[in-house]
Amino acid sequence: MDQARTTISKIFNGEPRSYTRFSLTQNMEGGDSQVEMKLAPEVEEEVGTNGVGEHLNHQSQSPYRRKPSRTPKNIFYLIAVTLLIFIIGYLIGYLVHRKQDKSSPTCDQTDDQAVAGRVADDEDSSWTGSYTPQLDWSDVKKLFGDKLTVSQIEASLREFASNDHRAGSPGDEDLANKVLQRFRENNLKTWDDKHYVTLQVPPTSASNSLTFRGQNLGPLQGYLAYSASGSAEGSVLYAYYGRVEDFEDLEDNGVGVSGRIVLVRAGGRISFAEKVANAANMNASAVLIYPDPADYAFSEGTHLFGHVHLGSGDPYTPGFPSFNHTQFPPARSSGLPNIIAQTITASMAKSIMGKMGGRTAPRSWIDGGLSGVLYKLGEDSDTATVQVNNALANTRIHNVFGVIKGVTDPDRYVVIGAQRDAWGPGFAKSTVGTALLVELAKTISYMVREGRFVPRRSFVFASWTAGEYGNIGATEWLESYLPSLSMKAYSYISLDGVVAGTTETFKASASPLMNGLILDTMKEVYTVHDPRKTIFAQVGEPKWEGVVLEDMDMSNPAYPFTTFSGIPSVSFRFSAGQAKGVYPFYNTLLDTRENLNSATYGNVAKVARAAGQVAGHMALRLVHDHLIRLSVEQYDQIIRKRVIQINGKVNVLLQNGRLPANFTPQWLISAMGSYGRGARSIYSAIENSDLEDTEHCRLLNDRLMRVEANLLSPYVSPIDSPFRHILLGSGQHTLSALVENLDALKSTSEPGDVDRLLNQFAQATWTIQSCANALAGEVWDMDNNI
Repeated sequence: MDQARTTISKIFNGEPRSYTRFSLTQNMEGGDSQVEMKLAPEVEEEVGTNGVGEHLNHQSQSPYRRKPSRTPKNIFYLIAVTLLIFIIGYLIGYLVHRKQDKSSPTCDQTDDQAVAGRVADDEDSSWTGSYTPQLDWSDVKKLFGDKLTVSQIEASLREFASNDHRAGSPGDEDLANKVLQRFRENNLKTWDDKHYVTLQVPPTSASNSLTFRGQNLGPLQGYLAYSASGSAEGSVLYAYYGRVEDFEDLEDNGVGVSGRIVLVRAGGRISFAEKVANAANMNASAVLIYPDPADYAFSEGTHLFGHVHLGSGDPYTPGFPSFNHTQFPPARSSGLPNIIAQTITASMAKSIMGKMGGRTAPRSWIDGGLSGVLYKLGEDSDTATVQVNNALANTRIHNVFGVIKGVTDPDRYVVIGAQRDAWGPGFAKSTVGTALLVELAKTISYMVREGRFVPRRSFVFASWTAGEYGNIGATEWLESYLPSLSMKAYSYISLDGVVAGTTETFKASASPLMNGLILDTMKEVYTVHDPRKTIFAQVGEPKWEGVVLEDMDMSNPAYPFTTFSGIPSVSFRFSAGQAKGVYPFYNTLLDTRENLNSATYGNVAKVARAAGQVAGHMALRLVHDHLIRLSVEQYDQIIRKRVIQINGKVNVLLQNGRLPANFTPQWLISAMGSYGRGARSIYSAIENSDLEDTEHCRLLNDRLMRVEANLLSPYVSPIDSPFRHILLGSGQHTLSALVENLDALKSTSEPGDVDRLLNQFAQATWTIQSCANALAGEVWDMDNNI
C-alpha cells in the first residue's frame, strides 16, 4: 500500500509529498468557524511556525508547476489500486447491508423494537419473535382483554385448589412446583428462593386448653401462632374488639385490666396481633379471641386460626433474612407478645359470657349476636385458666419467581405477587390469587412472545409462602435483597384476597403514589353484573377516595413492601353482601370454593377475571408508558395536612407554656414547602421533556420511583423499627407518633419529653427535606432553604 500511495502521489503531484494533518476547531462562541492546519512533523521542523503561511502562499501563487509523469507503469498501478478499492468497498457495503436486514429496525419501528431485536437474540431472553411498532394503550388493553379469558381462569382455579397446603408442607411444595412448571411452559425465566424460618405450630403432643370456673370447655383446635407459651389464670374481662379506645373506655369507667384474661371479639378492623399488643400494654395476663355471630355468618363451633406477631417476616430473624447454613446471633422481634393468646369458638364464648357477672358493658358494646347473653364486663369470681403449648419448628419455605424482561429498562420491574399457603383450603385467600398470577404471566408472555406488545420495563411474578404467619415469604425476600430491590423494583401489586364477593364493591389499600393509577384503572375495567358500567361508574362518587381507599394496616400483604422496602404497592378486593364488607371465612377451614361461590352468586371465575383485569391494567400501564405512573403530588397533600395539624398543636402548647418559648415548627413547615416545590419541579421537567429520549425518561423515572424509599427514616434501625416509613409506618419516627407525643405534653412538660420531641422534629424535618431534594433532581437543583 505504501508503494501504491507513492505511485498515486507521483501521478498527481509529480513527486511524493509529506501528508498534511487538519484539525478543525469550531468556534463555540457563535463566530465563524476557524481551521487550524497542522503539518507533518518534518514539515514543521523545516519551515517553522512563521514559515507555514509563506510556504503555502508560495505554492499557491507560483506560475511554475512540475508536470506529473504519466508512464504506462504508473497508469497500470492506478488502475490496479482503483479496482482493489472498489472490491473492498463493495464487500464492506454488502456485509453491512446484510446485517441491517437481519437486525435493524425499519423506518417505521421505534427504538424499543431495535432493542427488542437484540434482546430476542440473547440466549437469556425469555421470549423471541418478530416485532411490530409499539402498540398504543388502547390496543394493549384490547389484546390483554382478548387473551385473559374466564375459561382459562376456571381451569387454573381447579388446578391450584388444595385442601392442605400449609407453609412448608408437602402440599405447599407441590403447588410451588406447579407454579414453577407453568412459568416455564410460558417461556418465563424462572428461579426460586429458599429460606429456613421459625414457625410456631400447634402442639404435637399436649393440646391447648381452657377452663372456666373449673369447667373444661373442650379441645382448642384453632390457635394463634407466636403466642407466648405456658399457662395464665385470672378473672375474665370483656373488652369488646380490644382496640385502644376500648381499653380507654374501661379505664374511664374505673375497670382495671391488669392481671385479667381479656375476652375480645375478632374483627373491629384491627388484626389479632394488634388486639394482643393492646392487651399486653394494659398488663393483661392473656387474651381470648372469638368470632361473634354479629360479625361472622358461620356456625358457632367454627375455629379461628392466625398469628399474633406485631410485625412481618420471621420474628426470630428480625430485619435480616433467614437463609440456610448461616449462623445468626439469638434474636427476637420486639413485636412478639409476652402474654398468652388463643382463639376460641363462639359457642365457648357463649358458655363463658352467659355466666359472667359484673356491670353491664357500655351500650355500644352490646350489639353482639350471642343468643341469651347479656354482655357483662365480668367480675373477680369469673376465673379462667388458659394453657398454650404451641411448638417452634424450623421450616424450609420456597418462593417461586418468573420474569418477563423489558426492552428499554429491563433492570426496572413491577412485581406481581400472590400468597400460596393457607390454614385449610384457603380458596379465597390464596387459590384465586395463585391462579390469577399464573394466568397473568401466561397472557402477558403471549402478548410479548407473539410480538404484539413490547414492554419497556420488566415483570416479575412471585409466588410466596408462609403468608399466613405474617407475610414471611415476601418479607424474607425483601430482607434478602433490600439494597437491590429498593433501587430497581418500582411497584408491587398484590393478588391476595382479591375476590371476596361480587364486583359491586371495590376497595383498595395503596401507597398514595398509586392513587392516580387506581383511578385510571377503575375507569377502564367493567363490572360483572353490568358489562356496560365501569368500576368508577359503579362507585358513582366525585370523591372516590373516601369510598374506595382504605388505610393499609400491618396485616396487609402489601404493607412490608411500602413501609419496610420503600416500594410503592397496592392491594385491592371485590366484596359485597358480607357483614361490614369483610369475607367471613378468612382464617377458618371454611374458606372453600363452595362458600366463595355463594358470596359471588356462582361467578367466581368471572369476578376473578375482573380482578385480573385490574391487576393487569395497572401492571401493563406501569411498563408501557414512557414515564412510570406515580402520583408524587399525593404525598404533598398528605404531608401538608399532617404539618398543619402539628403546627396547630404546637401553637396551643406554646400558649399554655408546655413548650420552650423559642420552640418553632418552622423547619418542618419549610421542609413541607420544599417537597411541594420538588413535586412541581418534576412535573415541569416532564412537561418540557422529549419522551422519545430514552435516557432522559430513565432519569425522570428514577426520581419518581425513589420518592417512597426516601420517606423511610434513615435515623432508626430496620431491626428495631422495620416499618420506617414516616407517614405509613409504625414507631416513634412517624409523624403520627409526633402528634401523639404533642397530645401527651398537654398533661406533662418534663424536660425529657421535650428533648425527645425536639429530636422527632429534627428527624422528621430532614427525612422530608431529603426526599424533596432527591425529587428535585441534581445537587445543584436541590432546595435546602431551612
